[in-house]
Order: sequence, then structure tokens, then C-alpha cells
Amino acid sequence: MAIKEDVYYEGGPHIGDLIFHCVLAITVVFIPITIGAIIRAIWVRYRITSRRISVTGGWMGRNRTDLIYSEVTRVAVVPRGLGMWGDMAVQLKDGSRLEMRAVPIFRELYDKITEHISPKAREASGLSV
Repeated sequence: MAIKEDVYYEGGPHIGDLIFHCVLAITVVFIPITIGAIIRAIWVRYRITSRRISVTGGWMGRNRTDLIYSEVTRVAVVPRGLGMWGDMAVQLKDGSRLEMRAVPIFRELYDKITEHISPKAREASGLSV
């Protein structure tokens, strides 16, 4: 019997991140950051469900990272783009960290993710248990 997996978000980074960085490209200093935003918009895809977080990225989208909520020890978010999108960092038990940039609806996704993590991880993320 398969357990139902609800999809909370499936898609790429927020388009505002790409637009913002393209505007910054008019100054030569920001061209490398703009190239990073373009590559992120083309090849990075997020899938956040009731069971796991999956990020597909890397050169031509060939790398995939999956993590389950029982491995999460802490989640942190930082608003960007006047709060329309945000960056999210998920720390795991082995000390590694998954960083997701320009995540749309990051506040709602943060709430959904923290529903599924342990009480200890919730406390480390700054939430009351």
C-alpha cells in the first residue's frame, strides 16, 4: 500500500530573482551574479512534498538531491526581493546543509516543512514546540 505524497511546491526559482539580477547586470560588477541567476532559472527545480524535499540542479540539471524530514535538524529562511521570494537553508543530522535560493512562497513552504520535522528540530529552527 503506497502512502500518499502531497506536493506543496514543484517548480523553479521565483522569476523576480532573475529579473532583479538582469537589471543589476547593467553594471559590470553584477554580471557574474546575473549569470548565476540565469543558470538557476534554467536548470534548478524544487519539489517539496509531505515526505521529502528534492532539488534538481547542477550543470544541465543532472544532479538531484533528496532528503527526508527525519534527517532535518534545523530550517532557516531569509526573505529576498521585498519578501516576494526567499532563500531557505535546511541543515541535516550529518552536518551537511541544503541551500535553496529564490524559493517562491517560502513562508508557506517553511510552515509546511516545519510541520514534518521533529520537535527538537522545530525548536532549533526558532519555533515553539
